[in-house]
Amino acid sequence: MSTSRTDDKGGYTAAEEYSATQDALARCRHYRKHNGLYGVVDSTLGRIMLEIGAVGAVVMPSTLGERVRGLLIGRGQRCGPIIAHPRSGRWTFLTGPTDNSYLDTVLFADLFRVCASVALPGSEIVLPSPADERSGYRTWMQEPDGDYRPDFAQIVAATRTNARSAALLREPGSA
Repeated sequence: MSTSRTDDKGGYTAAEEYSATQDALARCRHYRKHNGLYGVVDSTLGRIMLEIGAVGAVVMPSTLGERVRGLLIGRGQRCGPIIAHPRSGRWTFLTGPTDNSYLDTVLFADLFRVCASVALPGSEIVLPSPADERSGYRTWMQEPDGDYRPDFAQIVAATRTNARSAALLREPGSA
């Protein structure tokens, strides 16, 4: 098999695919060693997959994410790692382990109203790989700082606070 031929995986050569996978493996090792993010590389896609459990995640539109991040920083709190998905306009806040609050229907409704969600235990998220960052597909809005991740409840509370204030701004006569 020649490495100069392309296949039906987006026109990449075998050498480029191999290189992307090796880059992803190196990044995955870095995440494990320095950030406590124990992902695995999906070699068919070259993505770094992280199972939700010991690490939680709250996903939201980037505009809401900016407000949540601003609220936390304004309170003197750390935000922890934030993954940006520029094409879809979404951010993913990585947190400490999820608790059972994801079963709370009121929480679900509050988040649903603002297009936010909690990644359920056992589901997977994708961490930025070098190929993702080069293409701008998935990047760090805020890179991990060691193995620090804020409490799940802290991010959920900040999200709910911002969702409530956004709802008040939309209500007629609330000015």
